[in-house]
Amino acid sequence: MNRIFETIRVREQGPVAYLQLNRKEANNSINGRMIDECTAALSRLEPHIQVVVLEGLPEVFCSGADFSQVHEQHERGDASLDVAEDLYTLWERLSSGPYITIAHVKGKVNAGGVGFVAACDIVIAELEAQFSLSEMLFGLFPACVLPFLIRRIGYQRSHYMTMSTQAISGQLAYEWGLVDAVGADSSLLLRKHLPRLTRISKDAILQYKAYLAELQLDLSSMKSKAVRANLMMFSNPQNRERISRYETTGLFPWEH
Repeated sequence: MNRIFETIRVREQGPVAYLQLNRKEANNSINGRMIDECTAALSRLEPHIQVVVLEGLPEVFCSGADFSQVHEQHERGDASLDVAEDLYTLWERLSSGPYITIAHVKGKVNAGGVGFVAACDIVIAELEAQFSLSEMLFGLFPACVLPFLIRRIGYQRSHYMTMSTQAISGQLAYEWGLVDAVGADSSLLLRKHLPRLTRISKDAILQYKAYLAELQLDLSSMKSKAVRANLMMFSNPQNRERISRYETTGLFPWEH
């Protein structure tokens, strides 16, 4: 893959591609460029890759939406921020594409980062990993994350994570089904999984995923509702003011 990316790193090793979210300066937060680059990378990998391993940085897998982008648009009086549809479509590709997707998680995972994880076929995590949904603290809720998360761990546990805003450990995420394999050395766990996964043909992967889609929650049918809800929340001036204030001062809405 010859293209130079700004927000991700991609390397190929035989039938396996490693796609790393790489915005260290922004705490690995999600912006429009990251979404576009992940989508472009998957398009190039799709014809020949059997396994895509999605990774973050050692301390943070993904921290969710880039609040600095929201702050900048709020300062300009621009209420048009809407990357929700493209992000949801990216997660659908991770879920249904003709490859096996593995989220290899180290460090903190928050908000939209949980969406990346929940969209993947297999999740391998360190015991020290932490998963949280912080949106409600800012008057938001994880509209686009929830269809993928509910499919993984069920309604009530998704509801609890949303309402409590508290982080859960890698071990608890494993017990709840958000994580499929957990250990002190997640890289070793990943290496143990890859030999068998790379022996599965692309045809088998494609046919199996098409069949599986008929048995479970239809993610495509939820997209319009999720995108509408996301646009409504981020267009709300009060919510945008809370986000802008947090980005500027580091203070939560209830702090003075």
